[in-house]
Amino acid sequence: MLENIDYNPDVLTCLANLSNDEVFTPPELVNDILDLLPKELFKSKETTFLDPVTKSGVFLREIAKRLMIGLKDEIPDQQTRINHIFKNQIFGIAITELTSLLARRSMYCSKEANGKYSICDDFDNEQGNILFDRVEHTWQAGKCKYCGASEKNYDRGNELETHAYQFIHTESPKELFDMKFDVIIGNPPYQLNTGGSGVQATPIYNKFVLQAKKLNPRFISMIIPARWFSGGFGLNSFRNNMLTDNRLVEIHDYPEAADCFPGVQIKGGVCYFLWDRDNANLCSITTYRGGVSGATMERPLLEDNNNFFIRYNEAVSIYHKVASQKESSMSEMVSQQKPFGLPTTYKGCPQKSKNNYIAVYGSKGFGYCSLSDISANIDLISKPKVFIPRAGSGSDKFPHPILGRPFIPNDHSACTETYVVIYPLNSYSECENVRHYISTRFFRFLVMLLKPTQDALRKVYSLVPVQDFSENWTDEKLYKKYDLDEKEIAFIESMIRPMELDNE
Repeated sequence: MLENIDYNPDVLTCLANLSNDEVFTPPELVNDILDLLPKELFKSKETTFLDPVTKSGVFLREIAKRLMIGLKDEIPDQQTRINHIFKNQIFGIAITELTSLLARRSMYCSKEANGKYSICDDFDNEQGNILFDRVEHTWQAGKCKYCGASEKNYDRGNELETHAYQFIHTESPKELFDMKFDVIIGNPPYQLNTGGSGVQATPIYNKFVLQAKKLNPRFISMIIPARWFSGGFGLNSFRNNMLTDNRLVEIHDYPEAADCFPGVQIKGGVCYFLWDRDNANLCSITTYRGGVSGATMERPLLEDNNNFFIRYNEAVSIYHKVASQKESSMSEMVSQQKPFGLPTTYKGCPQKSKNNYIAVYGSKGFGYCSLSDISANIDLISKPKVFIPRAGSGSDKFPHPILGRPFIPNDHSACTETYVVIYPLNSYSECENVRHYISTRFFRFLVMLLKPTQDALRKVYSLVPVQDFSENWTDEKLYKKYDLDEKEIAFIESMIRPMELDNE
């Protein structure tokens, strides 16, 4: 019988995520994030905490638990202690009306802060310290000036949530509570639909981090998608802000988001960080695979004379060995996104004819087009070259293929933007050697360091050195050339799976 079973489940571990935009945070993960903060914060009755994106209320609840223990000696009476903590130390801003009710229920044991069953008996209003006020977007040229949401998708009636989050839809976030916070912490919404084609979306989590910095608390800690490390639509300014900020003192990185959020796939993984206003220093970086942490390394976020972040600690020494050769970059041999000016939707004609005689490779297969359809790189049509898909694997599981299979097209050929082109090459034997080079784990590992999403455009090839393509390259030859040791080789091979080329 149930009453004989010692079982007290935490309902917040059982919440299903509404979408990848708004991911509920498991209590165990929340406590890992809280562990980044100095323990002294939870022993002071003056410390103030803000979760500006509260959903289930789990961050606030776990903070309250720690304060209840930390202040036990200073405020012995339990009810007095509860009242002080909930009234003076813990604050939240809910992201929707539904989550405001859920957060108050988690915090106060009542959806109304001043309700009959609220464990805090010092509030005189229903919201308590968990705010939610419906906010409207501010439209300019079809987009919200604060978050970039599409007017077409988010200009809604009163019966639907606006998803205009209070914390970032204001020029003066300090006015929301009119007080100074020591800690700003949480798990912000990740993205909003931009109204573009397909499933295009704009990141929004970066806006919460930057807004938190405006308040200049002692500490900021948030869990966010990790694609800002090296790429991502709309993230250039944010990436530069973060990577040049030496107050970012700790990063915990999960390349596979499911290790944090079971059942959720977030391309590029997730990370949580600690920003310490008063402690500019090197950053302590830890990467987790399969939920297990690797070695922690303290290092600069940016390598000398470069503007990118090396995600994996084990990759730093490999990068330095390769970069020390000062060779040309393969990015110089990779075409732009639309190499022949043909969009992905271009189909061409199924049959070769007098007017349509150029072979065209695209997402729908193989067809033909006339020279008049080609608007770029006409000189490449008849030259030796290699095509490679511009999108890699959709999986985040390691070992990873990273890139699609390269191939050598027929004579007199072009492609849609489904592919990028590698050129110039002097012969078809050089093309074959390039194809084998791409298939090496070494090549694809260096691409991985700059590839946060499926897209594999020119930029992600920047760390890959050009070789002498008159000869064939294998991993063994490359490991020897760059003097990689057994640990470095083992790490590469744990991250990148072998690639079998077609026709072999």
